[in-house]
Amino acid sequence: MSIKDEFATRNFSIYGQWLGILSMILCFALGIANLFNLVKFLLIIFAIFALVFCFIILFIEVPLLLRICPTSASFDAAIRRVSTNYMRAATYGVMALVQWLSLTIGVSSLIAAAVVLTLTGLCYALAGLKGQAFVGSKTLGGAGVAQMIV
Repeated sequence: MSIKDEFATRNFSIYGQWLGILSMILCFALGIANLFNLVKFLLIIFAIFALVFCFIILFIEVPLLLRICPTSASFDAAIRRVSTNYMRAATYGVMALVQWLSLTIGVSSLIAAAVVLTLTGLCYALAGLKGQAFVGSKTLGGAGVAQMIV
């Protein structure tokens, strides 16, 4: 199944997964960019949060990495708990809330990460509300790709 076919299924969990990848890229780029903020020192804390979120999203959205990367059993268990649409929506909601709170210090580019994290959480919430089962993108290592490698 190609990416085009995956988007044609109209399953919001697929949309959420790809928005999650976009969130990961934005959190990484904006986290690094705001790490060097010399005017608002407290913003550096939110930049560090964005960088941490980037790697959490990477393991949530690309399940194949849990088999490849040497991680602890407790980390694997924590990531595997985020497997349903509702749990993913809640996780992204918390991440988005943290980035929205960065606005209390001042306006920064982290608002872009907050917006995309919010949209990702909404996609997963809509998938859950519509009763759509979570479907992992085969391109990102879901639905049988890990079994083909092992």
